[in-house]
Amino acid sequence: MSILPPVAAIPGTYALLLLSTTDRVVPIGQRGQLHVQPGCYVYVGSALGPGGVRARLWHHCRSAARPHWHIDYLRGTVRLIKIWYTYDARRREHQWAEVLGGLRGASVPMKGFGASECRCVSHLYFFTTPPSWLTFCQQVATVVGPHQPIYRAEGDRVCAYRQRPAR
Repeated sequence: MSILPPVAAIPGTYALLLLSTTDRVVPIGQRGQLHVQPGCYVYVGSALGPGGVRARLWHHCRSAARPHWHIDYLRGTVRLIKIWYTYDARRREHQWAEVLGGLRGASVPMKGFGASECRCVSHLYFFTTPPSWLTFCQQVATVVGPHQPIYRAEGDRVCAYRQRPAR
């Protein structure tokens, strides 16, 4: 993804869908070695600081010269293909990680990836093929309950999933 999707500079949660086409081993800072294989990696994070979702996605749309987060080490070796995000001042990354881990075909490529400061198994999941955005949104509605709209960005195309109000 060469351009940042049109996102606002407000707090939120996001998921990066990353495509790998080759086998390789990637050092992930102090965490150790990650065996990267062909398939789709989905990383979930939060953007609650200054600049919100826009600033965090801007960071992730480029390769980091000096890696700071676990995802920075991986980003240099995979291609960003889609971004899912929501605007919400509540930290939703742990809920999203739980939902991702429960999707069909999900596996944990490295325990603790992106989850050094929480109790989640990981914030990085592997799928042989990219997971369905619609299935993810429906599972968020089921597992999490009421939620702000979830957006899907592919290049400059953006779609939104809005929960239907309870009757």
